[in-house]
Amino acid sequence: MRISKPFAPAIAALLALAFTAPVALAKGNAEAGATKAAVCTACHGQNGNSANPEWPSLAGQNAVYITEQLKLFRASHRNNAIMYPLAAGLSDEDIADVAAYFASQTPTGGEADPATWQAGAALYRAGDHKRNIPSCTSCHGPVGLGNPGSGYPSLRGQHATYTIKQLTDYAAEARYVDPSGAKVKSKNGHMMTSIAKRLSADDVKNLASYIEGLR
Repeated sequence: MRISKPFAPAIAALLALAFTAPVALAKGNAEAGATKAAVCTACHGQNGNSANPEWPSLAGQNAVYITEQLKLFRASHRNNAIMYPLAAGLSDEDIADVAAYFASQTPTGGEADPATWQAGAALYRAGDHKRNIPSCTSCHGPVGLGNPGSGYPSLRGQHATYTIKQLTDYAAEARYVDPSGAKVKSKNGHMMTSIAKRLSADDVKNLASYIEGLR
């Protein structure tokens, strides 16, 4: 199931425009990035739409977020056996170009699980004040487009399997660590770790389902 209509479509459309406008101003050459990103297609798919649910789709992801993550991989501050050697040889210009390329692509997304997406939608849109869980829309936008100015990533259409893994890693404080196991800082990592620790396993599954079908 694809989910494309939030509760207030007119407002959401205006907010979506506000969230996406800064991407056009991102540094980097998308045309040059297309060539440099050729090796990325093996995992992240043609035009950044991954066919493997364990690897994220990058199509439409904002350039600010991609740039931050590639620099963390390059510095071995986000420990990943596949990404580190690939990012290690990238210059700042390479990273900017690759980020601009993926930001310019259109995500195809997946299908939400009909049994779980509605619970995920409620938590995504309203949070849970009793458990001090904020609405996801406050950072990631009503239709999951993120906020490039603040470095908040786009989530729309992301594989549920991948989202579950990342939320689980945040909760375990395992997403941003160097090879020695030491925890390192990312721009918004502390905030996401705090939120993820408050989510139940069902919350994580439901949110991931909703996000996969979000447009």
